[in-house]
Amino acid sequence: MRNFGAWQVYDYDEVDSTNNVALTLSEKLGSGCSFAVWAKSQTKGRGRFDRRWQSCAGNLFFSQCLEVPLNLLGQIIFVSSLSLAETVKSYNSDMLVQIKWPNDILLNGKKLSGTLIEKGSGDYLVIGIGVNIAAAPDGTSLLYPAISLKDAGIDTSREEFLRRYLDKFDQHYMKLKNEGFAEIRNLWLEYARGLGSEIMVNGHKGSKKGIFYDVDENGLLLLKVCDNIEKIYAGDIFYL
Repeated sequence: MRNFGAWQVYDYDEVDSTNNVALTLSEKLGSGCSFAVWAKSQTKGRGRFDRRWQSCAGNLFFSQCLEVPLNLLGQIIFVSSLSLAETVKSYNSDMLVQIKWPNDILLNGKKLSGTLIEKGSGDYLVIGIGVNIAAAPDGTSLLYPAISLKDAGIDTSREEFLRRYLDKFDQHYMKLKNEGFAEIRNLWLEYARGLGSEIMVNGHKGSKKGIFYDVDENGLLLLKVCDNIEKIYAGDIFYL
């Protein structure tokens, strides 16, 4: 175990999934911890909707685990994705960095990072994140084109990126707890791809087309369909 600031970081060479390890640790460690699990390799990484996450060598795979009050559960993903976007931007302020609702980070229009949030033991929440540091996965099986930081000319390490991210996350999470969601939401919207434009949302119950109007106080996407505003809880966005 190592310490990255206030975070206890458990380091592994290989795991099936960093989220699985974090979920197990959340049961063993008891309350009051903020910790992260990272690995050089994971054999069964997964993304949203049980999609497989391709774990290329040299990329960053980690899960952070912290106790989150129930009233902040819908907003914490915005803290995480905003922190990721700002971490990427910190390497080169001129790069086009965007967030694809709710949590994918896009670099030059291609997917750089994805997030899977799961409920842990007690009040723990596990935020599993994959970042393409050294290589982008094979695009033939991907829902969205991928890119790596190396592809964009950024030379960094897994450790450097993780340290920068955790620092950003701590800053924004403190802001959320002390000042509420409004400022986090406004900062997040500056990165939101497709805001004010027509999008297609594919969900479990079919597809809907409309204008990406806003996100609400709980982070739900507000889709303007004709003259109605509909709340979207989950789904895949496609830009039209």
